[in-house]
Amino acid sequence: MRKVKSLKRWIELYNEVHAAAEELQLSFDFYKEEITTEEEVDAAYASAKTLIEDLELKNMLRKEEDHFGAVLKIVAGAGGTEAQDWADMLFRMYQRWAEKQGYKSEVTNYQDGDEAGIKTVTLQIDGDLAYGYLKSENGVHRLVRVSPFNAQGKRMTSFTSVFVTPLIDDSIEIEINPAGLSWDTFRSSGAGGQNVNKVETGVRLHYKFTNPVTNQPDEIVIENTESRSQFGNKDNALRLLKGQLYELELERRRAESAKVEAGKKKIEWGSQIRSYVFDDRRVKDHRTNYQTSNVQAVMDGGIDDFIKAYLMEFSE
Repeated sequence: MRKVKSLKRWIELYNEVHAAAEELQLSFDFYKEEITTEEEVDAAYASAKTLIEDLELKNMLRKEEDHFGAVLKIVAGAGGTEAQDWADMLFRMYQRWAEKQGYKSEVTNYQDGDEAGIKTVTLQIDGDLAYGYLKSENGVHRLVRVSPFNAQGKRMTSFTSVFVTPLIDDSIEIEINPAGLSWDTFRSSGAGGQNVNKVETGVRLHYKFTNPVTNQPDEIVIENTESRSQFGNKDNALRLLKGQLYELELERRRAESAKVEAGKKKIEWGSQIRSYVFDDRRVKDHRTNYQTSNVQAVMDGGIDDFIKAYLMEFSE
């Protein structure tokens, strides 16, 4: 049924584009006969162009993992309150983006900053193609601004890391070795966030395994405080663990592919990817060189052009 639904959607999208192209041709023919105006032709052209570009963008997201939801983890870097405030601003940006896409978002772990902002937050975003879009956000985000937390009004630089993994479903089988799994339980504390109750019982999952990318012993630690039920938190923590293990397998495949296609531009996952310079009114992506001066729109969730530029350059 999932396959049928997907194919049906592609046919619907094609029909929309086909109808828009025919509408444009008809509008142009009428213009030559002086029945319609130039402005009406321009409007039909703009409509057809937008539909075609949107379809091209979706066509770049044809991998199995692209269609899953996404788990977005934001971790403030060194820099104290300024970095924690920056992490909070990015958290808001991704929440606004998810709202605009019509995606459901849920906070599964939230840790307050010492004075302001947040130390870390995990946001679960559920919706078709969420991971396909958000995989472009994986890396370090750099903020340059005059800090409101600095008494001298100095310009400061802060870094925050964003980690994106697929929110996989039961259609993907991930093997977990029970011998490597252990649990801690705790009461979540702090002010909490959306859908997080500070009196709920949280769980902390530890999973020791051999990393498929490095072939070295490794450990994944996941905290979940979303549900009132400890069992519910454990179930979701296991789901998040499967997503991280799946992402590591994808990373291993990407590394192997990069060796084969060494001539292609390398994607540096986990490196500094974008700079947000508030004073100069500039946000620039260092991988694609796409930039905009509309900083406020970006911070309000307007990151689609950055996503599109990334997919245009790096999608296979």
